[in-house]
Amino acid sequence: MKNLLLLSNSTLPGSPYLQWVLSDLSEFLSGDRRQMVFIPYAGVTVSYDEYTQRVNDALEGIDKSVRGIHTFENPRKALESADGILVGGGNTFELLRQLYENELMDEIRKCVSRGVPYVGWSAGSNVAGASIGTTNDMPISFPESFDALGLVPYQINPHYTEATLPNHGGESRLQRLMEFLEKNQGSEVYCLPEGTYLRVENGKTQYSGLGLEGKILRYRKDPQIIQSGSYI
Repeated sequence: MKNLLLLSNSTLPGSPYLQWVLSDLSEFLSGDRRQMVFIPYAGVTVSYDEYTQRVNDALEGIDKSVRGIHTFENPRKALESADGILVGGGNTFELLRQLYENELMDEIRKCVSRGVPYVGWSAGSNVAGASIGTTNDMPISFPESFDALGLVPYQINPHYTEATLPNHGGESRLQRLMEFLEKNQGSEVYCLPEGTYLRVENGKTQYSGLGLEGKILRYRKDPQIIQSGSYI
């Protein structure tokens, strides 16, 4: 029984941290959850303590709090008793490297399989998919494998946009994802624009958020457009 909330992003311009999705988080994390664990490993330019405090400041508005996994003597045991797991954004390669090195991959899967809620945003959503092959990040560190948690069987591309810069010759995001599909032809890529998310619950997946259309990309097929509020 999986219970996942996979956000494209944490912040929208002009809006406080996680504010755009705070009411959804409140509903998703409802109940008496006394020990929710936050995994800040993707944070590279911010300390883990600062990152955890930023999340707690945001969650204060819904009367929730987290404890950073880095403060536990045994991170694996921390997850065993967790009644919620939140995984923040940042650099996906560094996040996955730390999950492998701290031997947390299987423990997270076990937690999710027994129904512990998992919330990820940006890199935290990317690692919930089959691999990190569709991350937008630079490989600043090297995990032992690109294989991710596999909480969902497809790929995720957070922060999806088809915008291009004037007078810039680089490939668009869509072109890069099509390159991925050329080499991984059986994969599906769920493209999540800013302000959108996937909710996986009771065997169903719903795409929702602030109204923007998402896309599902497949090898040499027309993109499948997904509307906010629709089940996939």
